[in-house]
Amino acid sequence: MKKIAIVLSLLGIISGSLTGCTNGSPNGNTGTQSKNVNGDVKLRSVGVTLGDLSNPFFVVMAKGAEQEAKKIGGDDVRVTVVSSGYDLNQQFNQMENFIAANTDLIVLNAGDSKGIRPAVDQARKSGAIVIAVDTAVEAEVDATVTTNNLQAGEVACQYMADRLKGKGNVVIVNGPPVTSVIQRVQGCEKALSKYPDLKILSKNQNAEGSRDGGLRVMSDLLTTYPKIDAVFAINDPSGVGADLAARQVRRKEFFIVGVDGAPEAIKAIASNDSRYAATATQNPREMTQKAVQVGNDILHGKKPKSPNILIPVNLITRENVSTAKGW
Repeated sequence: MKKIAIVLSLLGIISGSLTGCTNGSPNGNTGTQSKNVNGDVKLRSVGVTLGDLSNPFFVVMAKGAEQEAKKIGGDDVRVTVVSSGYDLNQQFNQMENFIAANTDLIVLNAGDSKGIRPAVDQARKSGAIVIAVDTAVEAEVDATVTTNNLQAGEVACQYMADRLKGKGNVVIVNGPPVTSVIQRVQGCEKALSKYPDLKILSKNQNAEGSRDGGLRVMSDLLTTYPKIDAVFAINDPSGVGADLAARQVRRKEFFIVGVDGAPEAIKAIASNDSRYAATATQNPREMTQKAVQVGNDILHGKKPKSPNILIPVNLITRENVSTAKGW
């Protein structure tokens, strides 16, 4: 009987070792993804942390992630969506909560591309798959899905330069210090640099990507500069805020171009009395849907051909707004 007990004990140890080997995360970490009765890995939980859920753009992103997760795993998949408010400490706490809950896939829209790195490192060390969306992060993630933000800034500001015929004073309503915003401004500057008679009066004021921020920053710029010919806003909410600031002081000499393709921007572009002239439209739903698809593929051991996935933009103007497709 004693020999039998020893053999059974050894078999138990071997079985436990084999189980431990097969529960590893496909991305090389020691995750705890659940398996069904056939031994296949299943997507059981998705955590989504976004910049600002008061912005319709991020609401659509949230819906895209949830829809795709449910499409893949059915109603059994747990999807948690939170808003960081572009607060790094808040987003750190959200990432820690995802880790504590053994979340399989984290969809991260970073509020601070550099500062979030330790949280990303810890999440991947815990076994979670991390997909950055909308803005890249300065950390090792499993994949990044973004709009071609350099292209967005470039096409928006090329439109601006063409309309001004290469001459005039422009301002850039900037935003949070994240990669997507930085790239949009770089794209804008690249387009404008071809025209020596185009002068950028201001480019460093942070409107925080919000309508209230755009109103605040543009009010200051209108007080400082008596003559402005065009405005580039890094997203539509801040551009709409800039338009509101101009209305309040009855300034009509300039036009505004933005990025997003937000419903309120498209409505403004279609209006005859609006200063909003164009927006480089993104596809927030496609971004998060793609992020969940890629994350699920990685969970099953299938890595994307390229970890950096760019989604092209289209420019909506008064000339084509009647046929523009919204989010």
